[in-house]
This record gives sequence, structure tokens and C-alpha cells, in this order.
Amino acid sequence: MKLLMIEDNESVSEMMQMFFLNEGWDATFRYDGKEGLDTFLASPKEWDMITLDLNLPSLDGMMVAREIRKVSQTVPIIMLTARDSESDQVIGLEMGADDYVTKPFSPITLIARIKALYRRSEIIETSMAAKEDDLSFDIETDHFKMNTKTREAYLDDQRIDGLTPKEFDLLYTLAKKPRQVFSREQLLELVWDYQYFGDERTVDAHIKKLRQKIEKVGPQVIQTVWGVGYKFDDSGVA
Repeated sequence: MKLLMIEDNESVSEMMQMFFLNEGWDATFRYDGKEGLDTFLASPKEWDMITLDLNLPSLDGMMVAREIRKVSQTVPIIMLTARDSESDQVIGLEMGADDYVTKPFSPITLIARIKALYRRSEIIETSMAAKEDDLSFDIETDHFKMNTKTREAYLDDQRIDGLTPKEFDLLYTLAKKPRQVFSREQLLELVWDYQYFGDERTVDAHIKKLRQKIEKVGPQVIQTVWGVGYKFDDSGVA
């Protein structure tokens, strides 16, 4: 794995460097938001994973994440934040982060999060490379269809653009069992591939962004079931 860590605390970077080396990962460290962004933009396809501190000199983590997402919708981003604030964490996810870890954190926890996120992104890339020319749809209704090989989703033949890997997986999990209600805990386990220990804000933030992208092409098909969770239902699409 080739990893870019944008973190202004050199002690944290030095500590993580030992753990990254132990995993056999090739890690590059930048201590400034603008430097980190410039490093990514110089070769966007080079990176398998980005860990991004929220509080950075020159350019904060929110802005860096937003600029990265303008170039790549697929590179996995884990945001590191010293703020134990719901709004900061949700905004970070809305800016394009796939996950966040709150400081102070255990290096073992960060390594586990990186592995889980990388494992899922690697499966996606392998599937796309092997079946890029497969135009069949894994899910197809009167109004909606999804192809997991090309990672495309359509509502009334209008493509839903700009889906991140997590957003696509979340939509697929809901759509493959229409009208079934999923709790936030179930979605965390099914989509994120590991336990978030009850942190349901991750699901809500991704649902919000996913809905915004769906609404650009047609009616909303992700419904909230108050007090329970979410479901996919396109039966009401005109």
C-alpha cells in the first residue's frame, strides 16, 4: 500500500511511521495542508490511502478533502480529528472522507481502520478491472438499475454521478433488498465492514450526501423510517 499521511504533529507521524513500516506500507508524510494537497495532485493515481488531519497549517483538512474529491472520487480518505465534536465529524464525512478517527487514538485502531477501508477499495478496483465490459445489471427495476462491475447506478435511465465507493456500497446494500428497513447498526456492519461501536453519525452523513446526488437526477428513493433506520423504495417514482 502507498499511503499519504497529512499530519502536522511530527510526533504522531513518527509514531505511525514505525507501525506503517511494520505493515510493509510505503508511507509519505506531509506536515502542511497545502503541501499535502500538492503532493497528492502531483500524482493522484499513485496513492492507495490518505490519512488527513483536520487541523492543518495553510489549508485545513476540510478544504484538502474537498479538493481531493474534485480530482478523485475513489481514493480512500480517513480524517484524523482532535475535536470530539459531532458537527466536525459529520462535516468531514460530507466533504468526502470515508471514515474518521478521533485523537488521541491507538495506532492499532488506525491500522485496523486503514486495513478495512483498503480491503474494500481493493475489491472494488479488482472487480472493475476484471469486468469493465460487463453491461449487465445486478439490480434492475422499472425505475432503477445498478451495475456493480462498472460501479454505475441509474434512476429512470439518468446516471447518478459522483458516487464515492462508500455511497455506492450503501446504495447497493439498500437497493438489493427494496423496502426492507435497515437500522444504522446493520448498515455500519454491512457497508463499513467493521463495528463503529454505535457511532451512527457516519451513516447519516453518507445518506445525506447520497440523497443529494440522487435528487439531481430524479425523485428520492431512500426513505427514512423514523426511529428505525432507512430503506430503498422506488415504487412511488412516477
